[in-house]
This record gives sequence, structure tokens and C-alpha cells, in this order.
Amino acid sequence: MLRSHSKLVLLTPGPTPLHDEAVSALALPMLGHMDAEVLNLNAEIQADLRVMYGAPNAFTALLSGTGSLGMEAGFANLVEAGDDVLVLVNGTFGARMAEMAARYGANVRVVTAPSGEAIDPDDVARHLGRARMVALVHGETSTGVLNPLPDIARIVREKSDALLCVDAVTTVGMGPFDMEGLGIDYAYTGSQKCLSAPPGVAPVAISPRALARFDARRTPTPLWYCDFGGLRDYWEKRSYHHTVPVNLHFALHAALRAALREGLYARAARARDVGFAVLSALQPAGFTPFVPTEAARLPTVLALRLPPGLDDAAVRAELRRRGMSVTGGLGDTAGLIWRLGLMGESARPHLYRPFLATLEDLLGERDLVRRFDAALSLQVAAD
Repeated sequence: MLRSHSKLVLLTPGPTPLHDEAVSALALPMLGHMDAEVLNLNAEIQADLRVMYGAPNAFTALLSGTGSLGMEAGFANLVEAGDDVLVLVNGTFGARMAEMAARYGANVRVVTAPSGEAIDPDDVARHLGRARMVALVHGETSTGVLNPLPDIARIVREKSDALLCVDAVTTVGMGPFDMEGLGIDYAYTGSQKCLSAPPGVAPVAISPRALARFDARRTPTPLWYCDFGGLRDYWEKRSYHHTVPVNLHFALHAALRAALREGLYARAARARDVGFAVLSALQPAGFTPFVPTEAARLPTVLALRLPPGLDDAAVRAELRRRGMSVTGGLGDTAGLIWRLGLMGESARPHLYRPFLATLEDLLGERDLVRRFDAALSLQVAAD
């Protein structure tokens, strides 16, 4: 039996605390996936996704799976065996992109950057070659790095005919995103990240150019479940493909509407303000930014190098016992960093005050909450 965890506060880089309106939508009575009411709601989701992605001419939809399915669907539909694919790797999820592309038969080349550093656009220009696709993670969740998407997109657009595939899992929905203006061909996220809906659906956006590439495929898409043709059949022609998770559509619709109602610029400011205040509170206690360059820090995932001597596993276990979930590092950063989520409903001051108060007790520190509130007041005043 699952123990009661109703008071557990998620301060993780995903999933995020559910938006109240998403919770309410989950409790709506079940309808069939071909019910006219569901199909009409899907059309509203598509329109809202075009606003969120900044892609008025894109085909938008929800995949019945998490963000990793969004990642895989791009390679399954837009890459054929032997295609030259350039993947930009500076963390766990960029590496996952490279692995997926290789599994679909691509000739994968990589441009890398050290952990905690952004991809250098000049490196992309030097290695672009005859790539048919360039794939990158906008915000690398594993290290808290924001890659320079506008500069990279400009290089890809001006110097090649490659499709640009972007993992927008920790960025879209928590700030303006200009898919069409940047020339992005395929972008995806997960419902449980910036939108604070339950995990289980992956909002995707596909450009007309990407659909033309798909339609010109020499071979069928090897992944039947997310074949773009079947996806369009359901979302545009309203014909049966597979049973979608209807109640997750209800919840995503509610959370997405709430995000757009709040405003993408306002959400970006909220993440920035809370992140600045948390960093201001913790730096005097020996926590330091893992990403040294401020411009390369991901606003929605604050990666902090731990103070010398702090027992990562023990402190996080005690935080969990006291009702707060914090995520450590992945791979070579395990035991060295914490990754604090600032997406959707996790970017709220009332969640971070008890976390900081608990750290005061656990670490024998003083003034963490006071410094947090002082920094937050400064930021809000500046806004």
C-alpha cells in the first residue's frame, strides 16, 4: 500500500506539483476518446499549444507518453537509415538524443561541451556539414545549462537545409518560445514539467517543413504508435488511431489554459525571481552555482554545487522525511550537486521558505529565510 504523502513538497526538476485546475480536471467523468466533446477539447489544446510554442502554422498534438516519447517520435518519423544527424551533447538528455538517433539508423555525429557549460555555436557551424537534422536540448535538465538556441538556430537556418529538432522540456511553457521565428522544425515537452500537469502526455509541435520531410520518407516510420500519419488521422481527421489517455487530456488542457492566462512573460519572471532568491539565500552557506556563466544558467532548474563536507544522500533523505523532495545530480555530478525545480507550480515562494527553514535546522545555518525574502523583495520591486 502506498503510504500517505499528501504533504510531500516537490522541489525537483520534474515532476512538478500539480496545478489546482489540473487536479480538478482529473476528476471529471470519463468520456470515450472518440467522443465529440473530447475531440473538440483536443482542438482547443492544439490551438493553445500553437500559442505556447509560438508556432501559428505548426501541427500540434499530444503524444500518449512522457517527454522521452516526444524525443523518440522526432527521430522515428524524421530520420531514416543513413541520414546524417548532428546531435549537440552537454548532458544526459543530449546523450539520450544521440543514442535514440543511432537506434534509428542515423549516422550520428556529436558536438560536445563539458558538464556545466553551454554548447558553443561556433562548434556547431564547424561541424554542420551535410546534416539532415540538428538535434539539441534547449535546457539541459541534468546540469542546469541553458543552451544558446537562438544563435544555434540562426547558424542551422543560414548554413544548411537541416531540420532543427529541439528538446524544450524545461523551457517551453515557462517563458516565451518562438518556434516559427527561430526556424525550429520539431519541438516537444512533457506535461509534468513547466505546465504542472500529470505525467503521461507529451505536447509536440511539428513544422510544415518537417511534415513535408515526413511525407517524402522512403520507408515507413518504424514506430507505429507515434507515426505522424496516424497522429494526423486522429487529431485532424478525427479518425481512430489508438486510445488516448482522456483524463490526462482534460488535465493538460486545464493546466495549459492556466499557464496562458497567467502569461508566459509573467511565468518567466516568477521563475527568475524565485531562483535568484534561493541562490541569494544559499550562497553564503557555501552552495555555489554549478554553471559558472550566468547567461548559461537555466532559469527553471537551479543546479547548485554542494558545500564541502555536506552528505548529499543523508541530507536529502532527512529532507524527504520532513516532507520535501530534492533531486541530486546524475552521472558524474551525483553527490556533487542538487537540482532545484523552478517550473510551473514549483516556482512559488511558499514552497521554498519551509525548505530553507529546514536547512537552517539541518545545517546549523542562520538567516536563510531572511535572505530569501530580502532578495525576493528586491527582485519583485525591480520587475
